[in-house]
Amino acid sequence: MSELQRIQQNMMAFLLAKDDRIEADVANTKNSNAKQRLNIYGDGYGYRLHDALSENYPAIHTLLGDEDFLKVAYEYIESVPSHHFSLRYFGLKLEHFFKENYSSEPYYAEMARFEWALRNAFDAKNQETISLDALQVIPVERWGDLQFTFHESVSRMDLEWNTPQLWAAIEAESDPIPPEKLEQPLAWLIWRQGLINHYRSLDVDEAWALDSAKEGVNFENLCQGVCEWIDEEHAPARVASFLGNWLNESLLTDIKFD
Repeated sequence: MSELQRIQQNMMAFLLAKDDRIEADVANTKNSNAKQRLNIYGDGYGYRLHDALSENYPAIHTLLGDEDFLKVAYEYIESVPSHHFSLRYFGLKLEHFFKENYSSEPYYAEMARFEWALRNAFDAKNQETISLDALQVIPVERWGDLQFTFHESVSRMDLEWNTPQLWAAIEAESDPIPPEKLEQPLAWLIWRQGLINHYRSLDVDEAWALDSAKEGVNFENLCQGVCEWIDEEHAPARVASFLGNWLNESLLTDIKFD
């Protein structure tokens, strides 16, 4: 190991685990000794991680308030040290952290899940999407074999709280609303269209169809599957309406044959 590598590793150990071996490599000055200089740097590192969490989870920050968010941020820093070169991924485990440490307030974990999905949607790779025109050239007799490829920004989740409404109120800086648990979980879709994130709730049959289509289930089997909620005669029209929505919302990047 080179001297530079040794110093770098010792500095990382100080930042992540408060290991003070690096102190021997830091010079004292007239105004500050090595320990004080390291602590100034270490404090700045903590503030930057706090800011990174706030940038990725603005609604969590608002729900908690400045003081409690600062407390949670440093608890998270202690529990989940940053090991990635990019701060973009530092908040990856915040949902799990809330589940483990704030289980009496489960809406925090759900909000963390929702905000992380929005972040992932915004950061997803740019891809060309297809329109309804792509279907018009396909003979009706071949529709049963159609499979669909979704944009990388598309994700789906079931939420037990009024999380999207909470997020929207915070985003709009409108009057705050309280967290409310739903009578039963509600399916939600999140995606990016152009440079704008979108989300909407889904009926249970569309949620099933979308999950299944993402796994490669073809149009014919999607129609068979939705017969759990609708009669066989109307199933193809129902799935076709889902497909029309997905195309209009730029969710699909390709169609192919099974």
